[in-house]
Amino acid sequence: MEANLRWVALTAVAPVAWGTNYYVTHAFLPPDSPLYGAALRALPAGLVLLGLCRQRPRGAWWWRSAVLGLLNVSVFFVLVYAASQLLPTSIASTVMAVSPLAMMLIGWVLVSERPGIAHLVGAAIGLGGVCLMLLTGTGGVSVPGILASAAAMLVSSFGHILTKRWNAGTDVLASTAWQLTAGGLFLLPVAAALDGPPPALSTRALLAFGYVTLVATALAFAAWFTGLRHLPAGTVGLVGLLNPVTGVLLGTAVAGEVLTAQQLCGLALVLTGVVLGRPTRAGRGGDSRTRLQPAPASAPPAGPPPAIPCEDRGTG
Repeated sequence: MEANLRWVALTAVAPVAWGTNYYVTHAFLPPDSPLYGAALRALPAGLVLLGLCRQRPRGAWWWRSAVLGLLNVSVFFVLVYAASQLLPTSIASTVMAVSPLAMMLIGWVLVSERPGIAHLVGAAIGLGGVCLMLLTGTGGVSVPGILASAAAMLVSSFGHILTKRWNAGTDVLASTAWQLTAGGLFLLPVAAALDGPPPALSTRALLAFGYVTLVATALAFAAWFTGLRHLPAGTVGLVGLLNPVTGVLLGTAVAGEVLTAQQLCGLALVLTGVVLGRPTRAGRGGDSRTRLQPAPASAPPAGPPPAIPCEDRGTG
């Protein structure tokens, strides 16, 4: 149980870092070069992790890195940018808060992790809490913005569960490095074609990119995918609800915003949802495809026990 809680704590690094990324991006990064911003966020992060792990893809991981780089990095970053331009942050974050439910359902299909009642209740409570925290009388809603935000939620949920399925037996740091690098390489020529020359960056913007690259991308994605390796998808999805919580608390601490009673109730509900998603049994934290063999119905015949074949840990 203590080991599971440590994995939960490590996983929580990701949504907290992503929550701070909103403020850093809005306050310090150029707003008129979104594709370069995404490429400069992903590619250096991938190269840093490559330098740390010193491994290159082998076999199927060449095309897997490309697929995961597109889903988790290239397409996701572009959709999130489009949603942020078309929707208030509160609406976009609320749509993304549906991701725990999406991850549970996709995880049920792809990695045979059937969501428990506590996880489903936690997801519903957490979503309600996010709505209380963020939906405070926002005006008109853009249908294209909703579609972009929903697409970002579905693409990332599918990509994260696909990463969980394919990561069995593969170094998490290496696979994270490969998909960040691939995603950045996909984005770079698109940025050059659509955004023109790269923007000139001030010292403050360079420092902000350093934070976004090292903390909100390299560290965050490595922590997130490590959590997916060791925890059920439902638990990881619910931990992700700490993202909007971080945004609200950061606004209070940095921007001098005042928490209302409605937001405090929402915050309590979100934390309740996260707690409901915690793993409660030993063995839930390992590879979800490892299953205990059922006990035999009758005593085995006399003689030496039969050899138990090693589990087939195919890459799916």
